[in-house]
Amino acid sequence: MFEKHIKRSDMLSCVLCSHAPCSEACGRIDCASMLRSIWFDNEKAAASRFPKIDPCSTCSAPCEDACVRHGGVSIRQLMMRLHEEVKPVLEILLPEDEERLHTDLCGIPLENPFLLSSSVVASTYDMCARAFEAGWAGAAFKTICSFEIHEASPRFSAISGDNGTMIGFKNIEQLSDHSVAENMAVFRQLKEKYPTKIILASIMGQNDAEWEELAHLCAENGADAIELNFSCPNMAEGGLGSDIGEVPELVERFTAAARRGTDIPILAKLTPNVGRMSAAAEAAKRGGADGIAAINTIKSIVGVNPHTYVSSPAVHGMSAVGGYSGNAVKPIALRFIDELGKNENLADMHISGMGGIESWTDALEFIMLGADSVQVTTAVMQYGYRIIDDLKAGLNMYLAEKGFHSVRDVRGLALASVSETTDVLERDTVIFPKFIREKCIGCGRCVISCRDGGHQALRMSEIRRPLLDPKKCVGCHLCVLVCPQNAISGGGRRIRLKPDVPQGEAAE
Repeated sequence: MFEKHIKRSDMLSCVLCSHAPCSEACGRIDCASMLRSIWFDNEKAAASRFPKIDPCSTCSAPCEDACVRHGGVSIRQLMMRLHEEVKPVLEILLPEDEERLHTDLCGIPLENPFLLSSSVVASTYDMCARAFEAGWAGAAFKTICSFEIHEASPRFSAISGDNGTMIGFKNIEQLSDHSVAENMAVFRQLKEKYPTKIILASIMGQNDAEWEELAHLCAENGADAIELNFSCPNMAEGGLGSDIGEVPELVERFTAAARRGTDIPILAKLTPNVGRMSAAAEAAKRGGADGIAAINTIKSIVGVNPHTYVSSPAVHGMSAVGGYSGNAVKPIALRFIDELGKNENLADMHISGMGGIESWTDALEFIMLGADSVQVTTAVMQYGYRIIDDLKAGLNMYLAEKGFHSVRDVRGLALASVSETTDVLERDTVIFPKFIREKCIGCGRCVISCRDGGHQALRMSEIRRPLLDPKKCVGCHLCVLVCPQNAISGGGRRIRLKPDVPQGEAAE
């Protein structure tokens, strides 16, 4: 999203250790924290924290000797790049205060817009307490219900990238397996210890009476707001979870039931397993909801074992359609947030966005499309509560750098730039790709992709460099996307496709 001097690909071998031995071996800087910041699109904040005097240039790099990859991560070089390449071009330093991050949830103050979403990451007192201590503003507690939950084992699977990180994550997990009474005790304990943190109590009832009773109990025991789970795709019985979220009449009915049980704010958490979400969102508003939470996980099948013929996760030779999450679903989540953000009938409702958020830039995208707060689960499951440091620092530094005074100042800024149809797009201009010769290694990937998936506008020169034929190039920018060296940008020469406008000249 933003041009970076150091990219995640520069440190793919790093495994983001717990109690990282690199930092312990160094003793001068917390290089593990710096590496995490690079990983989570936060190199500017890392450089801002770097000492004025470079401690790395004359160092023998004991951090690399201590690395669990046995020197496989160029820690010293990465630290020096923070100091030599990033720090000199910083416009500002990381602000000492976090006032710009202050916002609210339906009028309830939030220290920052970052919440844990309803899931295993917010399912016990200890877990929520550690998250609150780490800096999360609140938690949507794992969905409370009055019926027994018996989970399958295993219940997770994933699609991984080249370095082993999870791109997409599937779960067949259901709701809280603790009793209502046990969860109410957790609420009371959390509010006593952390009165300024937000408890968003996720609930699911089987009928009107249960929705009303659970909402009442949660409010009575310290919940600040209620989240109605109309979207879980993993329920063992029909008529629950996403089965409700797909039917606006049921959404309105059960929202009204919960509203009868309490006067604290209510958010309806809606399913993405629909073509459009507005009908259910408007139904929730009619039922008395104050906000919408979206999206929950997407119904999915992840892989089929070619030897056992069973999908994953396999439970004694069987699997099931389950919920898909992780960074892979972010584009789908953003599409729904955009839809909700543009719906004038929902203009006064709080939108809590989620779906694939890992970094502060991910969160910012949700906010710029209309979200007031954001929720995170899968990234926490993979990297831990500690990611809140970079979520807060990155967003805080961005707001200060751009001159914004509050998270609210950026809410919805991108809505006008997105159309639901392509008929509004200008089609009379071609923007040629721009080749950065010093970065090109002559691999020819761009030529292959243009030849077999594009418009045959590239060829290799005798010195193994791509040459562009502007008469064939249509400016699709496939070459920009496939280049492994980031040696092609999309900001090249523009031409107009009008008869009275001269065409571009041949370009390298």
